[in-house]
Amino acid sequence: MNSIKHTAGFDLAQPVEDLFPLFTPEGETLWVPGWDYENVMGTAELAEDYVFLTEGHDHVAGKAIWLVKRYELASWTIQFYRIEPEDKVGVVTVQCLSRSATETHVQVSYEYIALSDKGRHFIKGFSEEVYADFIDEWRDLLLAYFASAS
Repeated sequence: MNSIKHTAGFDLAQPVEDLFPLFTPEGETLWVPGWDYENVMGTAELAEDYVFLTEGHDHVAGKAIWLVKRYELASWTIQFYRIEPEDKVGVVTVQCLSRSATETHVQVSYEYIALSDKGRHFIKGFSEEVYADFIDEWRDLLLAYFASAS
């Protein structure tokens, strides 16, 4: 198997305007333990084609190059290419859907394409169950973040 894609979502009792910014490189520093990124653009202002680097985060043992593919505030959608040279390429999509003034549904998709045997090995083990646990952790971390902020 050379590629895989999973999608899952969750609801949070937060306004979409407060939640969506947390899915940017800078926003993730607020709620994801150990999240750090290298800002190679010289600004935190996000736009399409924005590039940043991470190391050892989200299914990666080494460095990953991230490029913003889509950044659409009107639809509360952000999409990244995530390149791990000689391993795999990921497409990460987060879309927030406002259910009400205080309720948001977050839908997250991760698609991986293998570039090597190591990437194919990763894909083989990236089951729906593994992905569901991963996205459940997002929900739990966000709930803890908002609980500590209030």
